[in-house]
Amino acid sequence: MNESSAPVALVTGGGTGIGAECCRALAAAGFRVGVHYRSSEEKAQKLVAELPGGFALKADISDAEQIDALIKQLKDEAGQVDVLVNNAGYNVNAPVLTMKLDDYDAVRSVERGTWYLTKMILRRFMFRRGSGRIINISSVVGHTGNPGQIPYTMAKAGLDAFTKSLAQEMAGKDILVNSIAPGFIDTDMTEELPEEVKASILARIPLGRTGTTAEIADVVTFLATRGSYVNGTVIHVNGGMYGG
Repeated sequence: MNESSAPVALVTGGGTGIGAECCRALAAAGFRVGVHYRSSEEKAQKLVAELPGGFALKADISDAEQIDALIKQLKDEAGQVDVLVNNAGYNVNAPVLTMKLDDYDAVRSVERGTWYLTKMILRRFMFRRGSGRIINISSVVGHTGNPGQIPYTMAKAGLDAFTKSLAQEMAGKDILVNSIAPGFIDTDMTEELPEEVKASILARIPLGRTGTTAEIADVVTFLATRGSYVNGTVIHVNGGMYGG
């Protein structure tokens, strides 16, 4: 077990995109960061090499047994978790008439895993101590809807409801639970969209541009280190395309 006095943050889906930027920002703010990944091992390990005291954890969030193993690894590696960033997600694009039940289940199983992981982090590391920060990364589409992404939009809306309910369950403790709902953020995933799709999305954003992963990570760091009277809320970071 590492005996460092630095606080510890766990970021799920931390190997790429928004998750990776959150890992960098939290490390810069003084955290030891656990970088969770499922399949992006090379990117996760490269990122860990950049982070002082960083460590990687592999698990399929949809599998409860793998989450249990991740919790044990966290205990052995760090002994504590002060901040949990639930960033991992999964999506299948298909209209409701053609989407398969297995696709639906695959998308929603990640949010089921997020619920279970959060429960175990609370039980093992936060609840008895009476302090901690849980930051859920949802999405603007959980509020606006998006054609062809019904399970994903349902899952993200549910994650925001989870945030509000859990904040109430943690009443009386210094365990703050909040969501960040990103809008159209410049990542590898959005880079692959056809130009006409990008143009139609940008036309709906008052700022007229995509957001950056750093702009999401800034808000994550604020909630992790300050934001002491922000609880049970959804912070929209979308350039004005949706105001909450």
